[in-house]
Amino acid sequence: MPKQVDPHSRRTLLADALLRVAASRGLMDVSLRHVAAEAGVTAGMVQHYFRTKDEMMVFALDVVAARVQARLEEGPAPDGPRARVRALLVQLLPVDADRELEGRVAIAFHAYAATRPAVAARLREDARRMREAIAAEVAAAGAPGALDPQRAATGLVSLVEGLAIHVLGGHVDADHALATLEGHLDLAFALPRL
Repeated sequence: MPKQVDPHSRRTLLADALLRVAASRGLMDVSLRHVAAEAGVTAGMVQHYFRTKDEMMVFALDVVAARVQARLEEGPAPDGPRARVRALLVQLLPVDADRELEGRVAIAFHAYAATRPAVAARLREDARRMREAIAAEVAAAGAPGALDPQRAATGLVSLVEGLAIHVLGGHVDADHALATLEGHLDLAFALPRL
């Protein structure tokens, strides 16, 4: 009887290998051969699960999104809009080994997407959904003098992406990045408009 293989598990194994290769070599150097070697499988097996490199890249984005979601669902649910936004944005900061790997890959994905329309479209859609979710939380808080929800969401996402680059580059440490995020959350949720 042939061995039963879970295709999603196998694709996730390959996506994990892709993330490790991308974090160490950059996405431009990711190849089926490199992913296969990192996963300990044949290049033919990688091709069996992913027809193109872009298909493999988009699936890797799904894996990262699933990891972020799983971390968000661990432990008690954040209480209130500000806490929910903070919980989400902290997942994007490289404050531990897993998020550092994801942060390095995120930077590589943005560079790769500059010449790959399918990947760029996926990144734009993910960013739009995140901004909408954050804007909804800012609006739900209804704090007097809070920033415009759409602008607050754009600012917070941009801030965290920039902080992630600075943490990864060694310009600031994770504690500094977290404190900076806290200050900007205060601005987005409560302080009067300028």
